[in-house]
Amino acid sequence: MKKLIIFVKIYWLRILIISILCAIGIAGCIYANYTYTNFMALEDFSRRQMSGMMAVYMPMFFFVQFLTLPLYFGMYFYMMRGGGLGKLGNERLFKANVNVKWEEVIGMDAAKREAWEMVKLLKDRHLLKVIGGKIVKGTLMVGPPGCGKTYLAKAIATECGLPLLPATGSDFVGMFVGQGAAQMKTLFKQARALAKLEGGCIIFIDEIDSFARPRQPERGFGGATSHNATINQFLTELDGLRAAENNIIVIAATNVSEQELDPAIIRAGRFERKIHVTKPNLKERVDLFRFYLGRVKTEANVDAQLLARKALFFSPSDIDSMIREAGIVALRDKRDTISMKDLNEAYDRVSFGLKSNITLTDKEKKWTAYHEAGHAIIGYLCHPSDDIIKASIVPRKGNLGMVARRPLEEQYAPDKNELLADIKVMVAAYVAERLTFGTTSQGVGGGPGSDFHSAMTIAHAMVYNLGMGNSGLVGDFSACQNMDGSYNIAEKTRQILDSDVQEILQGCIKDVEAVLSDKKELLEYFANELLKKEELEYDEIVAIFDKFGLKPANRPVTQL
Repeated sequence: MKKLIIFVKIYWLRILIISILCAIGIAGCIYANYTYTNFMALEDFSRRQMSGMMAVYMPMFFFVQFLTLPLYFGMYFYMMRGGGLGKLGNERLFKANVNVKWEEVIGMDAAKREAWEMVKLLKDRHLLKVIGGKIVKGTLMVGPPGCGKTYLAKAIATECGLPLLPATGSDFVGMFVGQGAAQMKTLFKQARALAKLEGGCIIFIDEIDSFARPRQPERGFGGATSHNATINQFLTELDGLRAAENNIIVIAATNVSEQELDPAIIRAGRFERKIHVTKPNLKERVDLFRFYLGRVKTEANVDAQLLARKALFFSPSDIDSMIREAGIVALRDKRDTISMKDLNEAYDRVSFGLKSNITLTDKEKKWTAYHEAGHAIIGYLCHPSDDIIKASIVPRKGNLGMVARRPLEEQYAPDKNELLADIKVMVAAYVAERLTFGTTSQGVGGGPGSDFHSAMTIAHAMVYNLGMGNSGLVGDFSACQNMDGSYNIAEKTRQILDSDVQEILQGCIKDVEAVLSDKKELLEYFANELLKKEELEYDEIVAIFDKFGLKPANRPVTQL
């Protein structure tokens, strides 16, 4: 009986429409029977006359009734009650069928520890009463994409044995004013019904930032009004959860910083708990590789530890994608096991992209070879914390060549020496071209991501934000930056800061020139090896430097 009552509450509109249609059908049958009885009581001439009239008018009547009226009501409900243009809150929501075991959530140990506390409270009602009878109603998961926020929410629901009602932030954004608020009402209405029916419910809203940005004043056309109404309805529903204990938990996920959300959403009493989901560390990456490699056939020499050290800053989805890609490479070669070579090729595809169909001229190949040789030599000899793991003159992602660097370990706060080393690696190609050809190419500039742009960005940050300029001026001058990018500082101060930026760049170029001029033979040899092989892997790069008796800067060689 309880299930029937809840079913009627959710689908009362459908039940009402079906009942009306059935009533109309029954009334039509009764009327048809009555009409037929009276018709047969008429004289023969009158029946023939009426039959003729009916033969003319009845087809038109049925055509109008059975085409126009259904079309009218169909368009009405389509436009106003959940159609493609205006889903005003009557769209049916389905609970997700999830079966993610807690032990299958790997690569996010810190986030799991935070989530487990909530799981224990949901499972242990006695403990809940001991601590005051209140449950955390809102949990916000913040972190980069592909790190397992949705997967963790599914595991929470599975571990607690509660239904998961999923939604995305874009579900609450639409053309009509009030559409998002109506959809929000539907979501929580069904969540309350599921909570009463199954003892609890977890609402999971992915990409909550789609509708949860700070509220704005109306500027016309109702866009801001609808956005504000959606947030207000969401806040009302969150507050309403405290009025009656329905055991409803709201879990939201976002890829943006929590500061970018409306302050009223993330205040205490709504989303009380924040779980920061980060990219996995070395130990977690090892566990991820072992987990995903355990689901495929691999050769005996495949080393999860080695792959984890190479895949620095990879997310769990990146690791999964890498192993899937390695499987495709193996299948292409008609093999049923994945080798280390397949995984290395898959790493290149995930990290650097597919090889381009751009065909370089001999002159461009030579120019690119010296360009990349400059990057590689300075990176190997001068950078205190990076390995050079690959050099290539094969075009990828629109680049004519590339040198791949990888930190020896995760670093989140590089010091001045490391930042200067980054700049030296950036400008090394410029110096190598100038030493070899007497001039430089467009490859050193050309917008975001180019050598000069990256070098300038680092040097600018060192001076304007980190107080690393030689003039002695210190402070984070971004605090004086206007909305248009200009700085609210004295012109003389600006000139001194700009002079510091140029001094850093020129000093790095001078240091690189000294190294490459001294190692001109190495530059020639490295460039020629690139021209012959087009791509050099880590072991081949190490072999070149060993040939010249050179070791990496301030550290032993790291084997990959």
